[in-house]
Amino acid sequence: MLIGINLAVFFLTSMGGQVINYLAMNPVLTVQRGFWWQPVTYMFVHSGISHLLFNMLGLFFFGTQVERELGSWEFLMYYLLTGALAGFFSLAVYWFTGSYYVFLLGASGAVFAVLLAFATFYPNAEIYIFGILPVRAAILVVGYTAIELFSQMSGRGGNVAHLTHLAGFAFGYVYFMIRHRISPWRQFFR
Repeated sequence: MLIGINLAVFFLTSMGGQVINYLAMNPVLTVQRGFWWQPVTYMFVHSGISHLLFNMLGLFFFGTQVERELGSWEFLMYYLLTGALAGFFSLAVYWFTGSYYVFLLGASGAVFAVLLAFATFYPNAEIYIFGILPVRAAILVVGYTAIELFSQMSGRGGNVAHLTHLAGFAFGYVYFMIRHRISPWRQFFR
């Protein structure tokens, strides 16, 4: 269902027009024009086919297993909650740092939270990087976190919202601590 919504929104925004300005998250439009839905709808808007493809592949491969563990309704709540919290967090950071003309889009914040959930449930699952290099799911999450932190702090990565990715991980972590009384870190290295 989530993949279908993302595909539909992608085709809708690909037709041109102003739809992307209403759905992607922009601090000025959200705060000054009252477009308070944008910190939620941004996660259904993608900048191109490769952006959409990578996010939806991550959602499909990791989300399917997480949905089996959580159940469909809780998975949907987890996905939307972590994505929205990452959006609101990014909005606050952009607003207070003066990054008014940023347009945040993509499901990456929520997908990173799903990856964290997958690694929490299946820390020893092997994921093949580029289809060749096997890496434990827990190590993959720790590695991605390190890469995102480095990229955010060094200013590398151009138009990639590293802070939103990190927020997805962080809110996913907090969700597991509060809702399930599970420490993902302990699950990773038990």
